[in-house]
Amino acid sequence: MSRLAILAAGGTGGHMFPAQSLAEELLRRGWRVALASDERGLRYAGAFPATVERQQLAAATTARGSLTTKLAAPVTLVRGVIQATAWMRKIQPDIVIGFGGYPAAPSMAAATLLRIPRLIHEQNGVLGRANNLFASRAHALACGIGIPENAPASVPAFEVGNPIRDAARAVIDHPYQPPTADGPINLLIFGGSQGASVLSDLLPPALSFLPDAMRARIHVTQQARTLEIESLETRYSAADITQVEAAHFFDDMPGRVAGAHLVIARAGASTCAELAAIGRPSILVPLPTAASDHQTANARWLENAGAAILAPQGDLTPEKLGKHIESLLSDPARLAQMATAAKSRAHPNAASALADLVIRIADDPKSVRP
Repeated sequence: MSRLAILAAGGTGGHMFPAQSLAEELLRRGWRVALASDERGLRYAGAFPATVERQQLAAATTARGSLTTKLAAPVTLVRGVIQATAWMRKIQPDIVIGFGGYPAAPSMAAATLLRIPRLIHEQNGVLGRANNLFASRAHALACGIGIPENAPASVPAFEVGNPIRDAARAVIDHPYQPPTADGPINLLIFGGSQGASVLSDLLPPALSFLPDAMRARIHVTQQARTLEIESLETRYSAADITQVEAAHFFDDMPGRVAGAHLVIARAGASTCAELAAIGRPSILVPLPTAASDHQTANARWLENAGAAILAPQGDLTPEKLGKHIESLLSDPARLAQMATAAKSRAHPNAASALADLVIRIADDPKSVRP
């Protein structure tokens, strides 16, 4: 029978997408794959290949919810660990890979108890809570954005990158062309469901600080919350920005990134990975409430390469943002250099590299030790 990998992941796209990419790569290599998560997490698993077994486990977190929910969480987690242990004894996996999120905890705990080879993939520049809990007990740490600041020194760490969507892979060979002296300037602005509002508040007045001749050339494409789109368009009109396309969702976002002269966005792991793979300059405004401030670490990864400007939200005013935008758009050579620098951070073959590491550890967990 072919070998079996269990992928343990939480219920957000940030955790599920790299797990899905690894599942697809391992299936291509003849492995069997199972996905372990809680009820909520499995709702995000619809895009996984049909041959991937789904296993629902009890899971909870003490980090949020009511007092009653927090007090019940340890009991729920113990139940999840018991379920995961019984399941793993039955199916005998060759390796368990944790992608973070509290629903991954029962599987990682069971794998530790059963001494099954274990690998953790951390998408961000800082280990999340679940990954941090099990990192020191794993055989290796696969890193999406640099080596996390809080990675345990005792565990081998490998920067394999974050797997990117097929749609992003399709445009990674599109060369960056900075704006011409009198041509259109394409600005792409997005912040995800948690962060679109602040960018909607900042961008129209920020662009009003641009010189008239530059402002007349601006084409804005912006992801915004549905209820904010009408007022956003009105504020852009008041700032004499007339070429605006605003929508709650764009199903061709990688293509729009490829067509942008400058991207202004939050700094989620997938966003940073795709900016690097496609090679586009950016201004990044990290979500200040992100756990362990991991978005700042993500943005710094690109900033340190010369690929982005890190603009913390706490002291970011429209005037300051406008100055950042003007300084970049008035210097096409710098934009081109930033695009090249972004490419230097790219890991377009991250899924393959991650699968290689999975197989290496499954073959011999001690092989990754120096």
